Amino acid sequence: MTLDRPQRRLRAFLLAAGLGTRLAPLTDLLPKCLMPIKGRPVLEYWLHILTGLGAESVLVNLHHHAEAVQGFLERGGYDEMAQAVYEPELLGTGGSLLRNRGFFRDCTAMLIHADNFCQCDFAAFAAYHRRRPRGTVMTMMTHIAPDPRSSGIVELDGDGVVIGFHEKVAEPPGRLANGAVFFIEPEALEEIGEFYAGGTLDFSRDVVPAFLGRIATWYNGAHFRDIGTPESLRAIQEVDIDPLPDRDSVWAREFTAHPIHDLVKKMAHGR
Repeated sequence: MTLDRPQRRLRAFLLAAGLGTRLAPLTDLLPKCLMPIKGRPVLEYWLHILTGLGAESVLVNLHHHAEAVQGFLERGGYDEMAQAVYEPELLGTGGSLLRNRGFFRDCTAMLIHADNFCQCDFAAFAAYHRRRPRGTVMTMMTHIAPDPRSSGIVELDGDGVVIGFHEKVAEPPGRLANGAVFFIEPEALEEIGEFYAGGTLDFSRDVVPAFLGRIATWYNGAHFRDIGTPESLRAIQEVDIDPLPDRDSVWAREFTAHPIHDLVKKMAHGR
């Protein structure tokens, strides 16, 4: 059974602190969240999506190449919408969320791995979350994994609620995968805080299994791609995607001249 719920204020957390080791040596130059897709950083695509959803504020966590991400937000014209929080020690995706849970008080939180590329009908995703099945406290975006062994594979009941979760197992029971984009309600954050003892906490590995039976799902059949390897970053350059509106900023002009573009082009041509 689904319910029509009132719309809460929306705030988002873009996880952008990862080291991006699989993308080295590209990530020696820039963090994974600033890798170019058709000449624009993947983080900018997410900020454009969140603007369209009406997010009132966005938090971006920083660690690897923190100064580059901070420069993008400030000089790229996003500092009024987004604020950065630096993590001297990585806390994991769940630990980072809980460290900053005061930012999401009385709001629906949107948790996003900002180093993935995604385009779909986000308004439909948000609308589904508001009418998600009774008893659920968050909604997970799902997609079909090209390699299910390297993904978190979900099993669903008849209402599309997660009843089984298999994180990167040798013989997964399907290809429907966690897209690492979530709408999360305040009561879920409170409950996570009750079992969080500090230190590193991974949202997919540690939190999702604790909420089996209470996670709704929404399927993204459009574009979803992990850009965490040279092969996947190369492949996304050839995909037909919705372009971003033109933006003129000091940061954008400097980014256009950055050597990262030549490296990606060489990868795209197999050199």
